[in-house]
Amino acid sequence: MMNILAQATQDQNPLLPTTPELIIGIIVFVVVFGVLGKMLLPRIQKVLEEREDAIEGGLNRADEAQAEAQHVLEQYRAQLDDARHEAARLRADATEQGAQIIAEMRERANAEARRITEAAQAQIEAERQAALQSLRSEVGSLAVELASRIVGESLDDSARQSRMVDRFLDDIESHAARTSRAASAGTSTSGTTSGAPAGAGQ
Repeated sequence: MMNILAQATQDQNPLLPTTPELIIGIIVFVVVFGVLGKMLLPRIQKVLEEREDAIEGGLNRADEAQAEAQHVLEQYRAQLDDARHEAARLRADATEQGAQIIAEMRERANAEARRITEAAQAQIEAERQAALQSLRSEVGSLAVELASRIVGESLDDSARQSRMVDRFLDDIESHAARTSRAASAGTSTSGTTSGAPAGAGQ
């Protein structure tokens, strides 16, 4: 019997484990794998879950940051559009106000010019009336004195003096008017005469 076991032992490959060793190895492997699975697997699972949560949280935070950046960009563009519209409105208002101010200043200048012209005309008319009254008085006195010397009697009647002075002044004014019309006619005639050869020469 011993010889048979010895012969079997000698015939077996030394690289292959024996049946008892194989059974013991399998039992030890199962025990070690169970211990590792019971102790290390939850920790590994927990670490993997934490990493997955961190990755998902990072992606969520990145998405939120991108959405917030997009929202801020839209707000900036809206504010920029509002600023452009406000600037355009202010330019339009400034242009309108400038035109209104210019129109008001022009109207004021025209009114002031009319006022000055009317005041000057009124002053000229007043001075003319004063000068005419003074001239009427002086001419009346001279005419009465001259008529008294010519007639040889005093003309004390104020109504007669007034009529004579008025007649004398009317004659002077009509003579001045005729002289002015004659001068105007002569000017227009000379202008026509001077213009005729020029037209003929052309």
